[in-house]
Amino acid sequence: MTHQKKTWFYLFSAPVIIALFIVVVIPFFYGIYYSFTDWNGVSEAALVGFSNYSKLLKDQEFWTSIWFTTKFAFVAIILINAIGLGLALLVTNKFKGANLLRTIFFMPNLIGGLILGFIWQFIFINAFSAIGDVLNSTGLKTWLSTPETGFWAMVIVMCWQMSGYVMVIYISYLQSVDDALLEASDLDGASAFQKFWHVKFPLIMPGFTVSLFMTLSNSFKLYDQNLSLTNGGPYKSTQMVAMNIYNTAFLENKMGYAQSKAVIFFLCVAIISLTQVYLTKRKEVEA
Repeated sequence: MTHQKKTWFYLFSAPVIIALFIVVVIPFFYGIYYSFTDWNGVSEAALVGFSNYSKLLKDQEFWTSIWFTTKFAFVAIILINAIGLGLALLVTNKFKGANLLRTIFFMPNLIGGLILGFIWQFIFINAFSAIGDVLNSTGLKTWLSTPETGFWAMVIVMCWQMSGYVMVIYISYLQSVDDALLEASDLDGASAFQKFWHVKFPLIMPGFTVSLFMTLSNSFKLYDQNLSLTNGGPYKSTQMVAMNIYNTAFLENKMGYAQSKAVIFFLCVAIISLTQVYLTKRKEVEA
C-alpha cells in the first residue's frame, strides 16, 4: 500500500473509528465503572465496590428473567433458522413467482419491532378471541394472559419477523453452491435429502454461523416486542432481561445496580456467542 493510499485509508476510516469510540467503547467502560457505584442518574455517583454484584446474586427476579430469556432464545434460534433455511430452499428452486415469494417472506423484517408487537397484540387479543367465540375455545382468548401462551406468542412474532431475514442469508450461500457438485451427486444416485445434507449443507456452514450469531444476539437483547406484547406480565413472568434492566434503571432509578445487571448479561451473551462461533467455525473447516 502506497503512502497516498494509506493516507486516504486513514482519512476515510477515522470518522467511523471515532464514532465507534464515542458511541460504543467509551460508554462501555463508563458502564463498568458505574456498576461499582450507587447512582440514581442525577446525584453524584458513590463507589460501593462489589455490593451491587453481591446483591445481584440474591435477585430472584433478575435470574428468573435470565432463565426466561434463555428458554426463549433457545426455541427462537432453532425455529428461525429451520424456517429461514426451509424458505431459502423453497425460493431457490426455479419456478415462476419465486422472486415474489422472496419479497413477501422478507417484508415482516421491514416493520419496526414495537409496531410489529402492537399489530400482533391486536391479532392475539381480538382475532384469536373472535375465533375462540366461534369454536367455544377459551384457550384462544387468553394468549397474552398466561406465562406459557405469552412465551409462545413472543416466539411466533420473533419467528415471523426474522425468518425472512435469515432466509436472505441462506439464499446467498445456496446460490454459490457449484452446480457441478449437484450434477455429480445426481449421477451417483443421491436422493434430495442426501444432496442437501452431504453437498449443500457443508457448503452453507458459513451462512449458518452468521445466521446463528444474528438470531442469538437478537433473541437475547429483545425488548420492544416484549414491551408491546406482554409488558412482562402476568406478574413479570414473561419479563426478559433487557426489560428487567430497563425497569431497574429508569423506573426504580437504580442506575448503578442496573449497570451491574447489564455487565453480567453482557458476559453471559458474550460467552455463549463466542462458544457458538467457535464451534460452528470448526465445522466450516471440516467441511
